[in-house]
Amino acid sequence: MSRIGRKPITIPAGVDVKIDGQHVTVKGAKETLELDVHPDMTVKLDAGVITVERPSDEKQHRALHGLTRALINNMVVGVSEGFSKELQINGVGYKATKQGNKVVFNLGYSHPIEIVEPKGITLEVPSQDKVIVKGADKQLVGETAAKIRSFRIPDVYKGKGIKYADEHLIIKEGKTGAKK
Repeated sequence: MSRIGRKPITIPAGVDVKIDGQHVTVKGAKETLELDVHPDMTVKLDAGVITVERPSDEKQHRALHGLTRALINNMVVGVSEGFSKELQINGVGYKATKQGNKVVFNLGYSHPIEIVEPKGITLEVPSQDKVIVKGADKQLVGETAAKIRSFRIPDVYKGKGIKYADEHLIIKEGKTGAKK
């Protein structure tokens, strides 16, 4: 039995869950998320607890069991608490500024890079070297943070670029470090 798949999902106060066949809708105070579950999986709602069941112990069903439960749990956590990723900008002259609903990055290129907030995502710039991506959809938050990071991936020799706040960079020594 899947360790993750068999765990029940408790629904916190203020979250409304509707299951219509294979379509799951989770509604919170600010956001509504929807998911179409695989036809083989069975999702049940009983007294404020969601359970996911699988028809057999085939390899695909075992994989889908844990995946389905994790996706539904992320939806419930997303509409109740939300997800966030923090990015740090390192480098001389590298900065981010917020202008309305878009963020402008100056990252050493000949032009500034602009990104408009996707629907369901808020971008916060508490300081010039920090960007916080917030939202209810975990996948969209991660995807947006990865897109921003791809504007200037951290250099392994100098450490300049955009990195996640919890990411640890290992700086390489370079050619001259070997000759002594």
